[in-house]
Amino acid sequence: MIKISNKVNKGNFFEDFFLNQKIIHPLPRTISEGDVSFYIALTGSRFALHSSEIMAKELGYKKRPLDDLLMFHLTFAKSVQDISLNAIANLGYAEVHFVHPVFVGDTISLKSKVIGLKENSSGKSGVLYVHSIGYNQNDEEVLNLKRWVMVHKKDHSIRSYINEVPEFRESTEIKKDIFIPNIKSINTDYTGGEYLFEDYEVNERLNHNEGITINNSDHTLATKLYQNNAKVHFDDFMMKDSAIGERLIYGGYIMSLMRSISFNGLQNAFWIYAINAGVHANPSVAGDTIYAYTEILEKIDLVNRSDIGLLRLRSIVTKNKKSDEVENIKDENGKYIKNIVLDLDYTVVIPKRNKI
Repeated sequence: MIKISNKVNKGNFFEDFFLNQKIIHPLPRTISEGDVSFYIALTGSRFALHSSEIMAKELGYKKRPLDDLLMFHLTFAKSVQDISLNAIANLGYAEVHFVHPVFVGDTISLKSKVIGLKENSSGKSGVLYVHSIGYNQNDEEVLNLKRWVMVHKKDHSIRSYINEVPEFRESTEIKKDIFIPNIKSINTDYTGGEYLFEDYEVNERLNHNEGITINNSDHTLATKLYQNNAKVHFDDFMMKDSAIGERLIYGGYIMSLMRSISFNGLQNAFWIYAINAGVHANPSVAGDTIYAYTEILEKIDLVNRSDIGLLRLRSIVTKNKKSDEVENIKDENGKYIKNIVLDLDYTVVIPKRNKI
């Protein structure tokens, strides 16, 4: 008689989590040059710092640092097996801080703590809030993030009515130390754009021109690159019975496409300092065409750095509607209209002109 093994990991359901639970995620990842090249192939990222070893050295690095979002995806994805294997959707982010640069050859790992739980009124699912910290091989913190995800319940008949929702800061704290070399000069002929910190104005809106159509192969390969094995991104047979009827695009891939599209207008914003808040407003599927626009929310001078400044940005990502055609992103009830995919509030580092 065949015995069904219990050795296969079926992932955690909402009931399996408890407040202050600590999780050490498996599968540390050593970064290779192949990861970098493949990321460019899948996203079209064009930022000079992450494309050119020469440019990186001119900006004070010994070698090219990893694109911040590639590091984010590779680190973040360590949590999927434990946190979101049975997720319905990844809902949002807060207080995401890109602490320390990561380079090819580094090995990254991740630990998480459960900071909130909220059972949904239907009793069929709940929202899980986690605080995750990524480390390199020297135990240096490279990424610090909070996120929330909707997860299926295993038993719909048992109700907990738990409603412990953490509070988040409006914006990520600005640290005194920023791990970016002192910039003595920058050749904007090589970066692709002439505009630096002083050239941007608060309330300025950049309608980025390019759109990117998502292919099934691209988003599948990207998610595999990050070792993100969430079922909603891979199991087309399972997703045929869902409300959407097909696989969902990993929200982080949308973030990367936004970043790639935003290059046109923000060519010298090489570094992401923080993600202050992010909402995956509506799902995307293969065949959607992604556009984006960016608003300048705030300009921040750093007390101890005269060579760089911070721009707080809000990028709105649309699907199947060009960015310059979007005026209102929410309807009269305050709900995102169906064409809005991502609403991201984030902070970038950009050189100042007075150092050139």
